[in-house]
Amino acid sequence: MPAALLPHALRRLANRVRATLAPVPDIDVPLWLQTVRRYPFLARLSAEEQSKLRALSALFLQRKEFTGAHGFEVTDAMAVAIAAQACLPLLHWGDPARALAWYDDFVGIVVHPGEALARRQAVDEAGVVHDYDEVLLGEAMERGPVMLSWPAVDGAGRPLAHAAGIAQASGTSVVIHEFVHKLDMQGGHADGCPPLPAGFMGARDTREARTRWRDAWAPAYDAFREKVIIAERFGGERPWLDSYGATAPAEFFAVACEAYFVSRERFAEEFPTLMPLLDAFFRTGD
Repeated sequence: MPAALLPHALRRLANRVRATLAPVPDIDVPLWLQTVRRYPFLARLSAEEQSKLRALSALFLQRKEFTGAHGFEVTDAMAVAIAAQACLPLLHWGDPARALAWYDDFVGIVVHPGEALARRQAVDEAGVVHDYDEVLLGEAMERGPVMLSWPAVDGAGRPLAHAAGIAQASGTSVVIHEFVHKLDMQGGHADGCPPLPAGFMGARDTREARTRWRDAWAPAYDAFREKVIIAERFGGERPWLDSYGATAPAEFFAVACEAYFVSRERFAEEFPTLMPLLDAFFRTGD
């Protein structure tokens, strides 16, 4: 049976066995340096952090399977670029194998040569069902694969990138966005509150930790959503953060995490109340 079809527990066991039996993976130095130089937010990491990220990314590549949609060829450089961005949120979570366990619920990564179209269905207030096509740059499926548009991946961190006709704001990384959704989904349906570590920010238990998290995120989301509404409906100033974050708390969390990793200084200025929570979550192993 293909690994992608194994139940979650068996898949985790298979990954552990494979990691034990397989040789220690590595990424060629020239290829790694090419990747780091291409993305400013990776180049800004310290030498020690880049070394840790390289090892983590190599282990990630050993565990995942890449497929190009519509005959698209996923090169080694593309795979390394995706791996590095996917592993960045796990960089400070201690042991690489334990950190990567957060991504054990899937194996496949599907890369599209451009935007992807997904068939959607919605029911309006009158109960009428509407079918429509949604343009996607990426999608993370619960206990399923991750889909990414290569031009969007390649344009990460570049202000107003227009790769292959795909416009992106600064402070974005579709890879980080979708893999943060994967973290969020570890607690069940993505809701903008991922499973929090024991003793998170001094909390006595999980319930108190989640309360502290929501007490900070809920007002930030409401305020951001209001700014987006004013900008779109009344011509107000557009917020710096990607407006897609105003569509749902889970999307706000993912968009905020993109900016946290890609444009840390600007994010700290825009969302000072969220910075300590993301530091506490993503640097829990420090």
